[in-house]
Amino acid sequence: MALHHYKKKRDEEGIKDLYTNSISQRQLPKNQLPEKMSDPHVIKQMVADELFMDGNARQNLATFCTTYMEDEVRELMDLSIDKNMIDKDEYPQTAEIEQRCVSILANLWHSPEKNDTIGCSTTGSSEAAMLGGLALKWQWRKRLEAEGKPTNKPNFVCGPVQICWHKFARYFDVEIREIPITADALGMQADQLKNYCDENTIGVVVTLGSTFTGIYEPVEKIAKALDSIQNETGWDIPIHVDGASGGFIAPFIHKDLKWDFCIPRVKSINASGHKFGMAPLGVGWVIWRTVADLPKELIFNVDYLGGELPTFALNFSRPAGQIIAQYYNFLRLGREGYTAIQKDCASTAQYLGEQLKTIDLLEILYDGHGGIPTVCYSLKDEKKAGFSLYDLSDRLRMHGWQIASYPLPSNRENTTVQRILIRHGVSRDMIYLLLRDLRKELEYLKCNPGLNNSEKISFHH
Repeated sequence: MALHHYKKKRDEEGIKDLYTNSISQRQLPKNQLPEKMSDPHVIKQMVADELFMDGNARQNLATFCTTYMEDEVRELMDLSIDKNMIDKDEYPQTAEIEQRCVSILANLWHSPEKNDTIGCSTTGSSEAAMLGGLALKWQWRKRLEAEGKPTNKPNFVCGPVQICWHKFARYFDVEIREIPITADALGMQADQLKNYCDENTIGVVVTLGSTFTGIYEPVEKIAKALDSIQNETGWDIPIHVDGASGGFIAPFIHKDLKWDFCIPRVKSINASGHKFGMAPLGVGWVIWRTVADLPKELIFNVDYLGGELPTFALNFSRPAGQIIAQYYNFLRLGREGYTAIQKDCASTAQYLGEQLKTIDLLEILYDGHGGIPTVCYSLKDEKKAGFSLYDLSDRLRMHGWQIASYPLPSNRENTTVQRILIRHGVSRDMIYLLLRDLRKELEYLKCNPGLNNSEKISFHH
């Protein structure tokens, strides 16, 4: 049936109520296309009803991703819903806005070539991290080939890292040397490097904002340790900073911390715009220290306003709206706004940490000071408590709260932790309510130890 005939038929039938429509009185097709078209208003409502089964994103304190955005962002996203940002010649202003964002970040992260530094948007920080890793691998290979040495055993060194780095290692055939955490540390330490680096180390990946605990790994100390290694061995090992979260936090509330391009050994940084950059889901960034730090072999050129524009992202077609929304946030908030929001998030996380310290059952591993706005804790004695943090997550979900429970990484897998993340839009009042529910459920679990048997499911953001 032609679409205009369908609309005419619908109008003639005079559908008065969405739920009296014949479509809404049947189970929606799940595995194959229906044979006929349907009323768009009814289908929209039916799909919306299914989405109610999801958790409330604002109560998801496990995710790093933006769940609060202003109406102006939604309007700009609507304006860009049909734009493919890779089409530089069709959408030259969008291409320029992307480049402006790159320049803003290069300035924010103290690039020595602020006006010319090369970088790009990505679908998220995971893709950006892989681009940074690829550049390290190609630069290392060129160095060893020039010295007449084999290049078949590349490796990189890191502490506990997000899963994207394990993907990078497997997909691009690079050995990952992940330094186990120790009993007195939650991340990679500078004095551990000498036992893991060699001439085949393409780089050291330092995490500014661990997904496991929220801490910053010490970039400056690690750079000094690599300086010492170079003095002893001649190995010039670069640093890539995984600033997925911290890259949008440290410049505003940890201004005295040295972690970015002010350290010469830092050659590239990735960050997630849709986390603490506060853009909608679907945008990350990678910036190189200088143009020379991105191998030209990884760059492709596309037509742009009669000339050529370099492109080096892994993905090709991508929506433009998230990039435009990121630029909106830069203009809307400025340094003042980002500083105020990140300080507020940090203050709320630290308040939560102080409150959790008063609960005898819990051991606080990270209290929100010095890293990203989160808290991380474990049970002091799970066996004595008679329940696990997985049980607590299960009980809190009944109140709508989604809290991550998972084992710590290498060397401390037997320690289960919970992490509560504070993002823009997580108010102090929400934390009051969370603490009320958390204390209530801890008391329930203490009084009913035999009833607790939640499945242990690891969590990845």
